[in-house]
Amino acid sequence: MEFSDIHERAIARKGGVKQLNALLPSVFPASELEKLGDDRYLAEITRCVFKAGFVWRVIDNKWPGFEAAFHGFVPAYWQQVSPDVLEDLARDERIVRNMQKIRTVPDNARMIMDAVYEHGSFGAFLRQWPCEDQVGLLLWLKRHGSRLGGNSAQYFLRVVGWDGFILSHDVVTVLRQANLLDASPTSKKGLQQAQTAFNHWHQQTGIPYSHLSRIVACSLDS
Repeated sequence: MEFSDIHERAIARKGGVKQLNALLPSVFPASELEKLGDDRYLAEITRCVFKAGFVWRVIDNKWPGFEAAFHGFVPAYWQQVSPDVLEDLARDERIVRNMQKIRTVPDNARMIMDAVYEHGSFGAFLRQWPCEDQVGLLLWLKRHGSRLGGNSAQYFLRVVGWDGFILSHDVVTVLRQANLLDASPTSKKGLQQAQTAFNHWHQQTGIPYSHLSRIVACSLDS
């Protein structure tokens, strides 16, 4: 399937080019990734981890409490935090008291600090990773981080401005309808199939991956 067909379908469904474009996520230069502090990367990873399987607006509404409880998410501190601190957080009413998810914070802090030691900052690490190999980055995050499988890492990358696709239910449905995906979207094979499709569309159109992903989602017939 040519992407132009998908694009035209999305335009028609949303009522025009202007209406569709209003739904597309902001795209920033890759250099912006290095301007975001390592603490913000840990914060956004944690937010995505806590949102997984939960009502997103509850996490967003409680987020000021998370920031206060986790003291600004400084990775150098959280990578070596004592178990007592985690036990205290499990009783802290300012946050969602899910101990399994609380324990991801030091794990993901260590992942960030490992990248910092090698690249200078987590933003610099993300910047050097090519968009045409998002699958490689997703697998790296899953292997080195905690609870970053599924779509959590994809949403994290979108939030911080790394240009990538999200395999939402609608995107997966369109890929299957186009016979571009026949494996589970969470499997390595499925991720590679999706990557191949998005790489082809990006080479064909020059449209950012995040926009391609959103346009595909908007093209699905209800």
